[in-house]
Amino acid sequence: MHTIICSTDKRGVLTIRMNRPEVHNAFDADMIRELTAALKEADQNEAARMVMITGTGSCFSAGADLNWMRSLVNASQDENEHDAMRLADLLRQLNYLSKPTIAGINGAAFGGGAGLIAACDITIAVESARFGLTEARLGLAPAVISPYVIRRIGEANARRYFLSAERFDSKTAYDIGLIQQITTESELDGALEKTINQVLKSGPTAVSHCKQLIFEIAGHNASSQKATDEMTTRLIARLRVSGEGQEGLTAFLDKRKPGWIKD
Repeated sequence: MHTIICSTDKRGVLTIRMNRPEVHNAFDADMIRELTAALKEADQNEAARMVMITGTGSCFSAGADLNWMRSLVNASQDENEHDAMRLADLLRQLNYLSKPTIAGINGAAFGGGAGLIAACDITIAVESARFGLTEARLGLAPAVISPYVIRRIGEANARRYFLSAERFDSKTAYDIGLIQQITTESELDGALEKTINQVLKSGPTAVSHCKQLIFEIAGHNASSQKATDEMTTRLIARLRVSGEGQEGLTAFLDKRKPGWIKD
């Protein structure tokens, strides 16, 4: 694996570090594949007690990689749908993992990066982190990540931040429920360790059942999520090949304003 770094300590805590700091840990097809594989392996490993996801460098994840987005401009709707389903598979694997998960948010998280956070059980961020559900600025929608984000921040907040695509700080992310705890950069590791140790005091089988109980009471599971994913991936594929989506992506890549912004 070359886009992520994995390490497991003697307690069975698997740390997955997204390792593309030169592009702010942005997703591409390789990273999505490697993250999915690492999570599947952890789910099947009886010795694994917990999974932590974080980023190298000063950013958690900036969302979609620029070169990856460039390749999607000329892709067909079917190709876009297949591509989006790989991200959907990753998020579904993370969200319904039988082991507890914690996000160590060491910096900015936009788009799909915010989706990763929303799919984790526990979320701790540095106070300097910035967030955004910025897809609408590209003529798109945060379709694939929407089930997880809406469950986190609620319909009312989604109706603001999906539509405005504005960036917001860690205090706002905390207030709307995207993150659960804010700490300083120097204290992030300590805050993560404290929470991990608290979770590890619980019985591993009990923790797994607690997660499944929450999902069942909330009315969703991995099977129902897969059906939803088929809808959201069709939507984002249609938007990517639409006139507005093509204009938004092209304008972003060309570093200009899209045509719908009138000066």
